[in-house]
Amino acid sequence: MLHPRRTLRALLLPLAAGLALTALPAQAASTLTNGGFEAGGSGAATPGGWSEYGDTGASFTESGGHTGGYRLSHWASTAYKVETYQYLSGLANGGYRLTAWVRSGGGQKSAYIALRNCGGAEQRTDLPVSASGWIRIVVPVRVTGNQCTISINSDAGAGNWINVDDLTFTPGTSGTSIKGADVSSLPKSEAKGGVYRDSSGTAGDALAILKSSGMNYARLKVWVNPADGYNDKARVLAMAKRVKAQGMKLLVDFHYSDFWADPGRQDKPAAWSGHSYGQLRTDVYNHTYDVLNSLKAQGTTADMVQIGNEINGGMLWNEGSTSNWPQLAGLLGSGYDAVKAVDSSTTVALHLAKGGDLEGTRWWFDNARAAGVRFDAIGLSYYGYWHGTLADFQTTLDDAASRYGKPVFVAETAYPFRLDSEDSHENIIDTGGELVSGYPASVAGQTRWMNDVASIVEAVPGGRGLGVFYWEATWTAVGGNGWDPTDAASGNAWENQALFGYDDRALPSTSWFRHR
Repeated sequence: MLHPRRTLRALLLPLAAGLALTALPAQAASTLTNGGFEAGGSGAATPGGWSEYGDTGASFTESGGHTGGYRLSHWASTAYKVETYQYLSGLANGGYRLTAWVRSGGGQKSAYIALRNCGGAEQRTDLPVSASGWIRIVVPVRVTGNQCTISINSDAGAGNWINVDDLTFTPGTSGTSIKGADVSSLPKSEAKGGVYRDSSGTAGDALAILKSSGMNYARLKVWVNPADGYNDKARVLAMAKRVKAQGMKLLVDFHYSDFWADPGRQDKPAAWSGHSYGQLRTDVYNHTYDVLNSLKAQGTTADMVQIGNEINGGMLWNEGSTSNWPQLAGLLGSGYDAVKAVDSSTTVALHLAKGGDLEGTRWWFDNARAAGVRFDAIGLSYYGYWHGTLADFQTTLDDAASRYGKPVFVAETAYPFRLDSEDSHENIIDTGGELVSGYPASVAGQTRWMNDVASIVEAVPGGRGLGVFYWEATWTAVGGNGWDPTDAASGNAWENQALFGYDDRALPSTSWFRHR
């Protein structure tokens, strides 16, 4: 006869190993109990309403909550594996959202919150690495069996830690609609001999490979008269046919330049040089209308349009700089009117860089709103090695969504999967000192970065988080496909942040496209 305790341990051991089972409930309730970990006070070995399994001494409450006096912590001076869980029963079937505020010092084998035994597959969200600031995450699930288990898990080394607080479990749906990538470099890459392979090594269409990974939205930039003839109207029209043939949606990113437009430069196209402000407004309208109407005429209507690219300082300098908001507003208005004249259902977005800059984002959009600028959505570039912490980014994104009442999305982000260069051109990110703490330059680090950024967008209150565009997923090292359209020998400095490896195969990190 088996000993009762040994029998129970045999049942629970697979859970501690990370399998999708749920420990036997110590209690059952129809609503979440003690989600703020206040019951029991500091030092509670087992928080009120919760149960534990594994190295239970590593799970405890202590002072310093996100709100209130206390939080749940996982920590030990030796390696540990622990689960803190709560079983809910008597639930009405339907969609639910678990929301939690979390911090993590990183370094664990795994640290995540999961919803298990809810009637379908386990839903899991890893805890972002954020030692200095709290981050809100959301785990959505569909309950079909009138029950669900909330599970907080750590498989950690000595000294690794997480904090969790202010959990809520409420009816509602979640998920983002955009799992996108900028693929503007693809036509030139292919023309110069670039090859793209699926994970098994079979060569194929890069768009089809990315679509099979879950990509559903492509972003294409438009230059007016670029020196190399790429990223102009004709090339965008051709790429749009391929994008739509894959069943993807299309974002058209107008730079209003012959070259890169960003916070450091917003050069007018050569053809518009010397034009008066009034003529520039006409130029913006005509160029925008011409590209978009041509797309519509061939059956590839743009789903979203950016009026300008990273226009923190305005566009079409000097006439359209932020030192003259009435003129900048007029130029943006011309673009908006042209978009809506082609198709009133196309979303018009305004795009800034520095996604972790709360004050700068407020300053810009407060001025835009005061100047009567019209827009439908807000896009932010967020590169963690330049634009602040994940907590900074979440604060800015949430604030923009609520302050201006508009949906928000990440227009650009990326992360390196290695640091060395495949060509002779030095990479932009090429040393470990440039990386974000907790996110190594590896496929695993790149994957985690993308999933954590997507989780933050998913957690925007009110369902206003639209999703994420990865920047230049297909910009691999191909001779002649470099940064400078006027220099056929320039390298691209970005191949270590593409979603295809140095063997041309799609990286496992493309799995982020399947983020909820």
